[in-house]
Amino acid sequence: MNIPANLKYSNDHEWVHVEGNEAYIGITDFAQSQLGDIVFVDVPTVGETLAQNEVFGSIEAVKTVSDAFLPVGGEVLAFNDALENDPALVNKDPYGEGWIIKISIANAAELDTLLSAEDYAKLIG
Repeated sequence: MNIPANLKYSNDHEWVHVEGNEAYIGITDFAQSQLGDIVFVDVPTVGETLAQNEVFGSIEAVKTVSDAFLPVGGEVLAFNDALENDPALVNKDPYGEGWIIKISIANAAELDTLLSAEDYAKLIG
């Protein structure tokens, strides 16, 4: 299982890549493997400010739909438009081209509540 050391992780299987006061967020390799073939990603919250752990969208796979939770609070700045034409990017490259949203971080201290790669590896066993 791929768990990059330079990212932070939530208990809900989202990852966070911080760049200054902004962050890219997606779902982990483990999460996409559990969901199976992803056919649609819905993010109706662009432009909204959400709190940590609020739902920012949903991910639809062939057999299920799963909510996506914000690991840190902030304003949703952008949705990865490439997912509209190819939602399977989340399966193919969950930590790269398969990112889901970009946010402006409201409270950087919330990053300290997230898991390291080592801790996330323990969580998923």
